[in-house]
Amino acid sequence: MGPIPLCVLLPVTVLAVVVAVAAEENTVDDEYTWPQWKVPLVRKRRTLPLSSPNFSAHPQPELSGMCGIECQRRLPSPSLDNLEQFLSYETVYENGTRTYTSVSVQGLNEVTPWSRNDSSSSRHKREVYGTDTRFTISDKQYSTKYPFSTTVKISTGCSGVLVSPKHVLTAAHCIHDGKDYLNGVQKLRVGILKEKSRRGKGGKGRGGRGKGKRRKGDNAKVEEQEKEENSEKGDRKGKGKGRKSRSRRSAESEKPSFRWTRVKQTQVPKGWFKGVADGLAADYDYAVLELKKAPKVKHMDLGVIPSIKKLPAGRIHFSGFDDDRPGNLVYRFCSVSEESNDLLYQYCDAKPGSSGSGVYIRLKEPGKKKWKRKIIGVFSGHQWVDVNGNGMQQDYNVAVRITPLKYAQICYWVHGDSSECHVA
Repeated sequence: MGPIPLCVLLPVTVLAVVVAVAAEENTVDDEYTWPQWKVPLVRKRRTLPLSSPNFSAHPQPELSGMCGIECQRRLPSPSLDNLEQFLSYETVYENGTRTYTSVSVQGLNEVTPWSRNDSSSSRHKREVYGTDTRFTISDKQYSTKYPFSTTVKISTGCSGVLVSPKHVLTAAHCIHDGKDYLNGVQKLRVGILKEKSRRGKGGKGRGGRGKGKRRKGDNAKVEEQEKEENSEKGDRKGKGKGRKSRSRRSAESEKPSFRWTRVKQTQVPKGWFKGVADGLAADYDYAVLELKKAPKVKHMDLGVIPSIKKLPAGRIHFSGFDDDRPGNLVYRFCSVSEESNDLLYQYCDAKPGSSGSGVYIRLKEPGKKKWKRKIIGVFSGHQWVDVNGNGMQQDYNVAVRITPLKYAQICYWVHGDSSECHVA
């Protein structure tokens, strides 16, 4: 066979290069796209009445003695019976009554395997690491707008996040200490940020223009950070300029006030209760509160992601009401230092009061160019965890991950119908 003519070889070479570039672009797009998970179904078996709680527990600024990532690695994997026991739950109603609901889990074998993450990179400790990198979102232009407006304050002293028009996701320890419900849960309320009216004082009321103040503070930095995070792919170049100029034209900062709403019912998984899941209790530090009245605020959807550390830029975000900055919403973003199937250790600076915040990331929706934020975890807070199972404790900032099973349970609590929870 003679040599291949150049006129034939050149088009073939060009085609191969085009295909390779297209394949590479698709791979990069996949890294920036929300994966779609088929999740198991959590179905109610039966509900039994229980005696009313004592509501005698007191809030704990820090949790201690929890079995952490290293400690859990030595534990056997829970059986299906164990999982059904852990996912069974208690419901406390606004009139103080309580029920226990047992559940069944179906389709667990059909779910994409939840890959085990055994990373062992170095970890930082303490609530605040060196320089405090938190941003106070004090300007009403930001704090009462999405995504910050999804963050709520719980009357027991924690934070939470709206995951439906009338459901709030928070940490279980903000409601229950493992033995009893906290004092105050019988009259639990949720605070939604609202703008203070400044009518008659040159504010934003009728006839008032407000005092313009051109400054670039924490609020503008937050906006710039989110732009920078996604610009690594070059997808958002040239966008957002209008938003930056608007931030410079923002009115003088006003501290927002809260609009308080009563909680209709509270649901906590039995896995959080003492003596049920034992070393796995930390994995079930989450609860859902149903509000009596839906606030007119956009909520944030739940999402499932197999690994945070493998994501481009690998950052998580969350906002809460830290105790050391009373009345202010505090935002932060950081990298994840270590992850397991159910827990995250991360570098985010935080103080008591931020526990229960929704941890979120932003990725593209499948088949679209639009970016979307989703809640992928609940910030459990600064904890003293049992590292080696021998009682020796170290302190970390910990978050509970939303796994396919937890997604199925929370989705069932929100919708009341597991058939609406097939895909995350």
